[in-house]
Amino acid sequence: MGNIQKIVIFFFSGTGNARQIAQWLSEMAGEKGLDCIITDIAKTDHPWLGTIDPAALIIFISPIHGFNYPKITLRFIRNFKKGKNRVVLMNTRGGMKIGSFVTPGLTGIAFFLSSWWLARKGYKIVGTIPFDMPSNWISLHPALNDNTVRYLHKKNYERVQFHAGRILAGKTDFHSLRDIIQDILIFPISIGYFFIGRFILAKSFYANTTCDNCGICIQGCPVKAIETIQNKPFWTLKCESCMKCMNNCPKKSIETAHALILTVSILNSIFFTFLTDRLLSPLLQSGIFMSVIESAVFLLVTIVAYRIQHTLLRNKRIGRFISFISVTHYKFWGRYKSIPDYKWK
Repeated sequence: MGNIQKIVIFFFSGTGNARQIAQWLSEMAGEKGLDCIITDIAKTDHPWLGTIDPAALIIFISPIHGFNYPKITLRFIRNFKKGKNRVVLMNTRGGMKIGSFVTPGLTGIAFFLSSWWLARKGYKIVGTIPFDMPSNWISLHPALNDNTVRYLHKKNYERVQFHAGRILAGKTDFHSLRDIIQDILIFPISIGYFFIGRFILAKSFYANTTCDNCGICIQGCPVKAIETIQNKPFWTLKCESCMKCMNNCPKKSIETAHALILTVSILNSIFFTFLTDRLLSPLLQSGIFMSVIESAVFLLVTIVAYRIQHTLLRNKRIGRFISFISVTHYKFWGRYKSIPDYKWK
């Protein structure tokens, strides 16, 4: 493939994992005397984007959301100008730790779809590499403890060193092919998340009664998905569920509305049980038709219920009750942000 002289890195990051990988790569490139530019995908006002050196190695790094790159990353790659550069695709997945073993996440269709788009534009894909950084999805699980976070940073730093050694020497590196069977199997989930799931999750965040409207979540949102409605933060359907707002809130006021999602799920189940038992013919009760209709209704009910909840949150007693039935409200659940190197080196 030939030696690399210049590197251009594009990243998207919510809680800092992908940004950390980008920074490590930049430092390792600098140690080899290579010129390296890092660009945040969420900040696309860079006039030099159309004049990238055709000899430069381009690297894209982004987290995995719903077994795919988030929409902001996909849109950036899809709209990327034509070229003939060599390209390496990387991602950060939700890693965990069992003993000394780092549990791998899943990439899904992220590399397949992005590789196809870029190849059609003339680029040559020379690497697809996943990294299992600490999982930040605290809507589903408590924040990982400090020892686990430090361990995962250390292990991923070592992995970045290994893969950087290969790609900066001009070698190809398709490490992700080890997971190809699992990634193909979860293809339907990736599609379902992109068209339905991400919108439902966008309506799972709310600010509890301790919110003082400091505006940090609104100003820091990389996709400008949070607005102020009725004097409280309101999450729109543009939300990428990157977890930046929840993990960055200084008062930990942002929580996940577990009760809302559970209530909508129960109502949806009751409605479709009635629908299939009483109204629909057996021919319409199975297959893709019912799945699409049920998902669409679930999303619609979620949007309506979220707006009702947002109004109810203005009442402090109701707001406290909603907060008490969310596990993210409690101190033991914690929050997560990628840590600086001095905390683990």
